[in-house]
Amino acid sequence: MTDRIEAAAAELRPLLQDFILWARENAPESDPNLVGSVALWHRLIASDDVGRWRRSDLRTVLLDRMPQVVEDPDAAADGMVPAVRAYLSFLSESGRLVKGSSPLRDLLAELDRLEDDFVDAMEDLVDDEEDEDDYDEEAVEGLGDFEPFADRLAELPTIRLRPDSELAEAARKTLLIAKARDLAVWVGTERRVGETTLLTDAEIAEALGVLGIAAPEDGTPAADSVPALWNIWNLAIDLDFLQPEGEDTVSVDADAAEWPFDEDDDVLDAWLTGLQSVDYGDPELDDEDATIALSGLSRALLVRVLLAMGSKPLAELRTELAEAAAEYDDLAAEAWAAATARYGDPLTPVLDWLTGYGMVEVEHDQVRLTPLGMEGVVHLVDDADIELDARPAIDAMTALDLLSFSSELPEEEADAEFAAWLELRSPEQAARDLLEAAAEDDADALVRVQAASMVGSLGEVAVPAWRAALDVPSLHPYAATHLAQLGVEDAEPPTQADTHWLILDMLTISAGLGRPEFVSSLDDIGAAPSLIGLLDVIWKVRHPHLEELLEAIGEAHPDKQVGKAAKRALFKARSGRG
Repeated sequence: MTDRIEAAAAELRPLLQDFILWARENAPESDPNLVGSVALWHRLIASDDVGRWRRSDLRTVLLDRMPQVVEDPDAAADGMVPAVRAYLSFLSESGRLVKGSSPLRDLLAELDRLEDDFVDAMEDLVDDEEDEDDYDEEAVEGLGDFEPFADRLAELPTIRLRPDSELAEAARKTLLIAKARDLAVWVGTERRVGETTLLTDAEIAEALGVLGIAAPEDGTPAADSVPALWNIWNLAIDLDFLQPEGEDTVSVDADAAEWPFDEDDDVLDAWLTGLQSVDYGDPELDDEDATIALSGLSRALLVRVLLAMGSKPLAELRTELAEAAAEYDDLAAEAWAAATARYGDPLTPVLDWLTGYGMVEVEHDQVRLTPLGMEGVVHLVDDADIELDARPAIDAMTALDLLSFSSELPEEEADAEFAAWLELRSPEQAARDLLEAAAEDDADALVRVQAASMVGSLGEVAVPAWRAALDVPSLHPYAATHLAQLGVEDAEPPTQADTHWLILDMLTISAGLGRPEFVSSLDDIGAAPSLIGLLDVIWKVRHPHLEELLEAIGEAHPDKQVGKAAKRALFKARSGRG
């Protein structure tokens, strides 16, 4: 059966690659990845022609076979039928729905009839999994999952990230992105892709030459013997360097040849867009089950190097990963041996890809995350919704970085961060930088309060920065208040409007903490009569959160008279009259 699966998968591969390109433009809401198993089992049990689909085939594949082989019933329930609908439409529109097939309208109608039964079957699978007494959560994890390491990742010391300018400079040197660019430029405009393989053997040989990849030793390149080419092809698609043009044509994107881009933000956006390509480094073996057994190997390596604070001996990694793979899949030992026979070391393709993407360096049998690699792994962990303490390096931390991070830290830790940051600049410069950062967004009350607190702790050296801040409406109340506290002789005292602005900032912050905290902050202002008196005048303040705060007071305060006063104030604020 394995030989039949391999043969069918090889036959389907170019067709599915064409479908993925087609779906990007014609069915972007569908998930083409869900079609592969349907098409494979259709070929194995329902038809000897991948292009011949009969109505009865849909029931055979979707209801009889898929419940036995589907890996993620939740995802299948949500998207498999829409994906198959797109696939059948693709076959029809591209002329691949061959003679002997049912008409497309009949196939789509049958899909509609089967959809509820299919979803029910998938939900039954989910229920069965949840009801198993011996359910082991680790059994559904993969080799490359980060979740088993969540606790250890959360306990890591603070990870310091380098500034964007340094990361962008490193990303510009990424070898694999350069190869993806070169491949896209070679593809050119409106290159037709084939029905059997995307490229002909002659085109494959030419593309390999462009990329500097050695052709197979027998001298006759074929689509299924050059995985390195298709990995770079897929990376070019991920990066949008290659774009589908109709059903069977691809073209280079107009901007692809400009890589590396001039703007740092554009460079980092592109690099992060291609970050999921780390999976392309996983070993590819002749046996599909063996390939699956080692899937996730690249991510598994990355997370272990991260846990070692960015550097780990290659020999230790090799041992740990072989053992981890064996825990996740019974075929892993056999797959590991096959990868050793093919590559010399199962980690060779992993390290080749990660090195080519600028994420790791290997020196003296030590695997080390580069600064770019550390940035990338932090993004991957964040994408997995796992907590990790990562911040800019102190020497690379801007004033806005400091304010943003400090507002979320315990007071003692925030003070330590501020002290370390302050050591690298004069207090006068620090005061200017902090207030300038706080002025960037009038709507960010939390950053503004944090900046005022830090600058206030600097004492008289901050007077010039406070004076400059008087000209910034959102900072004027803080500047006037601190200048008065410092006893600056010619400074005007804060006005009632200044005091009201400070109150609105405080309410904005408490509203973001939740209803109980918001009501408590209203109580701090005073009893209902005092609050009503405030509402009668505070509506005049041009605060960015005034209206939403008045709405929140009307809804949250338990005193009906306060609620009515808030509604009156809201009406006045919106109409601009007293």
